Amino acid sequence: MPRTIPLLAAGAAVAQLALAQAAHAQPSPDRRVGLKAGWFDAGTAEWNMKLVSTTKPSDAFLNPAAPDPRLKNSDLAFSGNLLFQGNYSGWQVWDIGNPSKPKLRTAFVCPGSQSDVTVYANLLFVSAEAVAGRIDCGLEGVEAEVSKDRARGIRIFDISNVAKPKSVAMVQTCRGSHTNTLVTDPKDPDNVYIYVSGSAGVRSHEELAGCSDRALDVDPNTALFRIEVIKVPVKNPSAAAIVSSPRIFEGLSEATRHGDAPEDRRERPAGAPARPSVAGRGPTQCHDITTYPAVGLAGGACSGYGLLLDISDVKNPKRLYAAADTNMSAWHSATFSNDGSKVLFSDEWGGGTSPRCRATDKKEWGADAIFVRNGDKLDFKSYFKMPAAQTSQENCVAHNGSLIPIPGREVMVQSWYQGGINVFDWTDPNHAFEIAYFDRGPLDASVLTSAGHWSAYWYNGYIYGSEIARGLDVLELTPSEFLSKNELEAAKLVKFTYFNPQEQPRLVWPAAFVVARAYTDQMARNSAVQKSWLDGVVAQLDVAEKAKGSARANALTKLAAQLDQDAGGSPESARVKALSEVVKGLAK
Repeated sequence: MPRTIPLLAAGAAVAQLALAQAAHAQPSPDRRVGLKAGWFDAGTAEWNMKLVSTTKPSDAFLNPAAPDPRLKNSDLAFSGNLLFQGNYSGWQVWDIGNPSKPKLRTAFVCPGSQSDVTVYANLLFVSAEAVAGRIDCGLEGVEAEVSKDRARGIRIFDISNVAKPKSVAMVQTCRGSHTNTLVTDPKDPDNVYIYVSGSAGVRSHEELAGCSDRALDVDPNTALFRIEVIKVPVKNPSAAAIVSSPRIFEGLSEATRHGDAPEDRRERPAGAPARPSVAGRGPTQCHDITTYPAVGLAGGACSGYGLLLDISDVKNPKRLYAAADTNMSAWHSATFSNDGSKVLFSDEWGGGTSPRCRATDKKEWGADAIFVRNGDKLDFKSYFKMPAAQTSQENCVAHNGSLIPIPGREVMVQSWYQGGINVFDWTDPNHAFEIAYFDRGPLDASVLTSAGHWSAYWYNGYIYGSEIARGLDVLELTPSEFLSKNELEAAKLVKFTYFNPQEQPRLVWPAAFVVARAYTDQMARNSAVQKSWLDGVVAQLDVAEKAKGSARANALTKLAAQLDQDAGGSPESARVKALSEVVKGLAK
């Protein structure tokens, strides 16, 4: 039986770890540069991931003559084997039981802007913001300034029979819903809550009573400077209604943020403010809110600020802190680390329709900003941006993504519109680095046409990418020097019954040998612990796995005791402790 071997001195080992993490070799030249343009025949580049399938939009959401701006795909939500894909003209449901061949279950035409989707049990929630959107989902639109037919807010559908969805409620809001965040409250299982972020103009009070677009000091009930919280009784969704309108922006002034790159600047009339719509006032809305109920917090990407919110009272979120950064322009979305100690905010500089990943664009602009929680505050650490230069014909900027459940690490997949999809590690908040990517050439070689990945999320073993003009991509990570086979198999053990990316679930791994080996692989990669010590641990795991019954339990119990003893003096203390917990779980 291998025995405990002394570890390296902590200082030397930490230096060695830093050195190891500093070397992150990527293919050179970058394969994403110079890809052939095309719609469904564009050139592609892959690194440490492979494309499993591409499914074109259904007939109702595809104009075969040319990409149609009315038919842009948007965000995703998941439930069981069903994937819900929003679209500017409605939404589609795909059966992803076989990821290599998704099958269409429903194509529901219902124009209303980007139609962000969230799902819970037999209920589907869809954002409606466009002034032309109709309650009856008709295509004729709404022309009258005041109309009882207009739909702006949250549509609620009963999807008990997903082939025949049934509208059960339309919760109207003053500004409509650009995005929505479904929030569950463990203390209130009979209801779910929807945080509504609306960025459009305020409708007339003649159309919806109480709507006002006045400044807060003029009208304390103004529809600006607030979000809406909708309570939805799960068994009676037709009774859904707004229960609060928290003013989470109170006291915030206009944030200083950067403008356009020199090549994008247009001459401004003399004396006109740089941003006339927001000059002199703080944020009036959020673009998106990511909740993390397990830690009672939410991250709000709200105009010129990244907010840290206390959601311990789900109906009444409260602002704890507001971070501003002159290298951020349009705070777009937030992602927490699994332990909640770090928050990553993305910056949708240019609104997602402009080229913002050119060789001339600053790496700090249109990127992710990584913060570490310091009590109720946020301390900035670093930026991360997709590193491959894109053409002026490709809209590209940071957009939607989610964590990949690699134990012991913060690994994330993210979409960058026509910059493709990439996977990066931000375990060290000061040194995020890319470890995989997938990209296509521009949709058009001569003209910028909106396309690319709106969202990219990990769900039960695969990465699903919503492609604005090309449909649905399914991708799979492959083992590499940055991600071992054991780490990927450990990630696949984390299964969700449903997943709304804006309600972040805590990742929990079962006690399994691949999870234990994920940790030993990471320690081997980092080279911080002494090799002979790690070899001994791995050998003990091998012996235990081959043993049965009490012999296995005894071997694992002995190993766990050794790990507990060694963890205190290890440069990989947290990882050794995590490994010990897995080993203890296996011993039961």
